[in-house]
Amino acid sequence: MEHWKRTIERANRCFAEGELVDAREHYLQALALAQVLFERWSDADEAVAACVISHHNLADLHLRLNQPEESVEYLCAIHQRLLQTMQNPRLAPALREAALRQSSKTYVELLNFISDHGEYPRSELLLKSPVAQSSHEFSTVSGHHSGAH
Repeated sequence: MEHWKRTIERANRCFAEGELVDAREHYLQALALAQVLFERWSDADEAVAACVISHHNLADLHLRLNQPEESVEYLCAIHQRLLQTMQNPRLAPALREAALRQSSKTYVELLNFISDHGEYPRSELLLKSPVAQSSHEFSTVSGHHSGAH
C-alpha cells in the first residue's frame, strides 16, 4: 500500500506541475500495482479504493490532454471491474462488498462524464448491459451510495 501511495503522490505532483507524460507513467505504475494487489491487499476497502483512484486519475489526465475517448475507457474499465468483482463468488466477501460500495462512485463518475462529454460506444454498451442495470438497482435499493472521488 505504501508503494502505491508514494507512486500516486509522485504522479499527482507531476500532474499539478503540468508534467503530463511523467504523470501518466506514474499513474500507470500505480494502476499496475493496484491491479496486481487487488485480491491480495489485507484491507478490501483500500484495495478497491486504490484501483478506483488509479483509474479515475488516468481518466482525469486524459481529459486534460483533451482525449475524452481514452478517459471514458478508464472510467468504464473500473466500473466493469467492480461489477465483475461484486458477482464473483470465488472472491472474498469483504472484497465483493467493497466493490459494491465503490460501484456507486464509479457509476456517478461515468454519468457525470457522459453529461459533460457525451456518450461513447463503450459507455453506452456498459450502462445498458443487464449486469450493470441489475447491480445499480441493487445498489439503490440497499442504500449503498458514496460521494464523488
